[in-house]
Amino acid sequence: MTELNRAMSMAENGQTSQALSLANTLVEEHPDFVPALKLQGALLEQAGRAPEAEHAYAMALKALPGDSELLFKLASFRLAAGDNDQAVAFLLRYLRVRPKDWEALFYLAQAYHLKGQDDLALKAIRECVKINPAEAHVQQVYGELLSNSGESQLGLEWLLKAKQIDPALERLDFDIGLAYYYNMDFAKAASYSARAVEKEPNDVETLKLLASTQERLAHWQQSQSAFERALAIEGSDLDALQGIAHCELELRNFQPAIDTSRKVLKLDPSRSVAHYYLSRALTGIGKTEEAQAEVELYRKMQQMNIVLPALGTEGGEAAWDRARELLRENREDDALRQFQENSKGTVETEGDSCVLVGSLYLSMGDEKDGLRLLHRALEIEPTVRGAHTYLAEDALENNDLTTAEKEFEAELANDPNYLPAMAGLGEERYVQGRWMDAADLLAKSRTRSPRLLYMLCDSYFHLGKVRDAELTAKVLAAYAQNTPEVMDELVDLLKRNGEPALALQLSGNPTH
Repeated sequence: MTELNRAMSMAENGQTSQALSLANTLVEEHPDFVPALKLQGALLEQAGRAPEAEHAYAMALKALPGDSELLFKLASFRLAAGDNDQAVAFLLRYLRVRPKDWEALFYLAQAYHLKGQDDLALKAIRECVKINPAEAHVQQVYGELLSNSGESQLGLEWLLKAKQIDPALERLDFDIGLAYYYNMDFAKAASYSARAVEKEPNDVETLKLLASTQERLAHWQQSQSAFERALAIEGSDLDALQGIAHCELELRNFQPAIDTSRKVLKLDPSRSVAHYYLSRALTGIGKTEEAQAEVELYRKMQQMNIVLPALGTEGGEAAWDRARELLRENREDDALRQFQENSKGTVETEGDSCVLVGSLYLSMGDEKDGLRLLHRALEIEPTVRGAHTYLAEDALENNDLTTAEKEFEAELANDPNYLPAMAGLGEERYVQGRWMDAADLLAKSRTRSPRLLYMLCDSYFHLGKVRDAELTAKVLAAYAQNTPEVMDELVDLLKRNGEPALALQLSGNPTH
């Protein structure tokens, strides 16, 4: 302690290098001496040697695992390094020691937001607001998260409160402009986004917000200009490119609109709105047959706009990683509790939680426990949504068509409009070779899953509905751009059914 006090005195008197040398010696002689490790970490941090400082703090935490100061320090280092998973872990440990620390809750909300877990971010910032409701930064983040979660009016109110306290907050004008945009007050959205652009003229998202508000106000020239500025900064931004196509169309610059729309579709054939813009522009130059083909494709894609959930992906995304970790630790009850309360404070039923954890077990390859939880869900709540569908999907994977059909039909008896069950039953009918039923169910399910669209296309060919098959093939090609194996199967399917020209067209350039 005498040597430590001497080192601390040196540090206070500006003798940093001598103090660090003495702290290093103390740590070498006493590697578990937490005060010396803390001093070493602080001096290294002061010298700008962050990785070494973090190591010193980590060693100190090993010796003293419950030290709140060390937990907060390490959380800050991990957050700064972009390691949001570890930042969350340290902050949760810290908050178990100091549950009312608003700063820790504020950083926890940021870390969750950066992880894409806005449900948990909103829950953390709500706790933060309760403790410190007058802090402008807290109000801003709370307003931003509320707006992003669909509570845009309440979010706007908190953002305007933050502006009253500190109008110079970074990106506050952008956040307010976005909240007004969500509330469909486009004039005010344009005003605030214009201010945000003045402050950050090279920020792509800010320029796109300004462009989008001008687009909604039908200020086509101003909108196109802002989109073009964004595209000049980020040349691969498809939202900006699509926005330019729309402005060119409304300004009756039909050929540029055609060229820009085709460029969008070459980069991303799944953008159905670009097909719509292309159709209108083609009409503008008198190419009515091509325009009709594009509008039909647009309408078909609009009908098939549902991505069916894979096993283990339904429910609130915020809780999945933690629930999966808990199941690996054999803490099933804790995993079930993960799904009990969402960010808005509403509680899922016990049956719902069993369905979600059961689906998670299946996605992890644990069929026994997955089926156990799904049957338990049905015992608790016979009409719970999804349980029969997951049981049917599992049966289908095991080629048990009888059980699959029974479970899908049980789901649809509870909810005749449940699209995943409708699609699943369509797949089961396809496997049975019942083409009419398969086509009817798959089309009604509105799926854009490439695998299921292939089945729909093939069913149409079997039924002799060539026009429907061709249109479905085009939709499939748009959504299967990143799955070459599906595209190869589609090309083979088209060739086998006497459509070599379409096969060549879709494999070469999906937009022509």
